[in-house]
Amino acid sequence: MTDISLPAQKQLEAYNNRDIIAFMECYSEACFVEDGTGNVLMENKEAMRKRYELLFEESPDLHCRLVSRIVLENYVLDEERVTGSRGSTEERHVVAVYKIENGLITHVRFLN
Repeated sequence: MTDISLPAQKQLEAYNNRDIIAFMECYSEACFVEDGTGNVLMENKEAMRKRYELLFEESPDLHCRLVSRIVLENYVLDEERVTGSRGSTEERHVVAVYKIENGLITHVRFLN
């Protein structure tokens, strides 16, 4: 049995290394990202790539610390603490809900 949380873990590691190639390998072509109320933030892999390339470029101290993880069927819920985003000194508390299908992340909802 495959660990359903593997794509979420791999993208977290790539995020912390600001490695856009490894990060994007964790997502399906048709992935989309929403905020907590369902507003679409990014509609496909290319939109994600552009947004995260810029974030990684502008955030040399970017780091996401995993606080807790819940796995429920094909969902991974990560409680995270994010620092260093675009030079900010504030720590953001975020819950990311990842839907995993066929070994890739197809949908993300950020609660913050």
